[in-house]
Amino acid sequence: MTSSLTQDRLDLSRRLFLRGTGGGLLLGSTLGFARPTFAQSGEAGAAAEPPPTGPAGRPLPQMEKEMPVEPERRLGWAIVGLGKFALNQILPAFAESRSSRLVALVSGNRQKAEQVGARYGVEARGIYGYDTFDRMGDNPAIDVVYIVLPNALHAEYTVRAFKAGKHVFCEKPMAVTVEECETMIRAGRDAGRKLMVAYRAQFEPHNVEAIRIARDGEIGRIRLVTSDHGRILDPRDPADQWRMMKSLAGGGSLYDIGIYSLQAARYLTGEEPVEVFGQIASPADDPRFREVEDRVAFQLRFPSGAVANLSSSYSTASVKRIQAFGEKGSLVLDPATEYEGNRLTLQTEKGRQEVKVKETSQFAAEMDHFSRSIMSNTEPKTPGEEGLRDIRLLQAVYRSAREGRPVSTEATGSLR
Repeated sequence: MTSSLTQDRLDLSRRLFLRGTGGGLLLGSTLGFARPTFAQSGEAGAAAEPPPTGPAGRPLPQMEKEMPVEPERRLGWAIVGLGKFALNQILPAFAESRSSRLVALVSGNRQKAEQVGARYGVEARGIYGYDTFDRMGDNPAIDVVYIVLPNALHAEYTVRAFKAGKHVFCEKPMAVTVEECETMIRAGRDAGRKLMVAYRAQFEPHNVEAIRIARDGEIGRIRLVTSDHGRILDPRDPADQWRMMKSLAGGGSLYDIGIYSLQAARYLTGEEPVEVFGQIASPADDPRFREVEDRVAFQLRFPSGAVANLSSSYSTASVKRIQAFGEKGSLVLDPATEYEGNRLTLQTEKGRQEVKVKETSQFAAEMDHFSRSIMSNTEPKTPGEEGLRDIRLLQAVYRSAREGRPVSTEATGSLR
């Protein structure tokens, strides 16, 4: 038997339900409650209709994240080379892109390209082979060609993309020789198209914050930078096999991952080195290093007096670490250049703290930056000249190691 109190609650619940469905309009006055009012956004205290009782199209709320631009205003990208890096990192990044969209794929394996294209909504006309690469000039949907090929192929396919009338985004290192870099830059200028090198670390949030900290003087004038990048070169991995061939890679660990150490020293100090000194060590009995080097230790000296001690290795456990030491403190990025999960620690007179940074896709960020540079006709952050400068410096490291003495960067033309 239902108690009177329970019955009263049931009656109240029923009447509240009826009001939500359009009945019981006088419930508020019957029970002595004030009928609630609902303020419009930005109009404190203004009366409005109560919330809907079912699915309804509400006005657009304030967005916490920037919305992508309309598809027709995003630039169309073609990815050249569908290896492990492109499939696992670059293609998924388009889901987070706001100014770039995937419209074409280039691969020597047509079946693989079609399979990948079906997953990413790439139309059949956007599938190309290396033998049909130049036909991209007839596809107006393609604005940017992203070269993700072995280093020695960067120059050829960059020039061909420019001839097809496309802008070029090229993986690092830019090319294997200074002459190739200069050829790429000239080809872009002749075509009236832009060239950018994919220095993803300059768009990775923790590195971006470290650059800000260094440039704002929070650790004082920088006196020393150290950076070490190492990993095991695995000949069983197809992605590593071409890296053991100098004709395709241009160099060993220095070109592949030592360039991260070099970049870190340059973008943290904000200076260009005036002198380099390098040493190279490779085990004579290891077939991985018949053509390319294993370990490289190199030092940079900057105009301010700052020094950078840097290294790269193909035979040590994975390390991706960057440190900067200033007169008032230091910062450590460890890991520094992973695809995700990097960490930044700051040490000052206030103590040691881990700097929390919002994680965003460094790949989407660099692609969108280039798209916006094209749309606004502005210089990208890492143009071809940036890639050329690094190749000149890396070549100076090799020269120093051969000659066993420091080499002035002015003598190599690194600052041109």
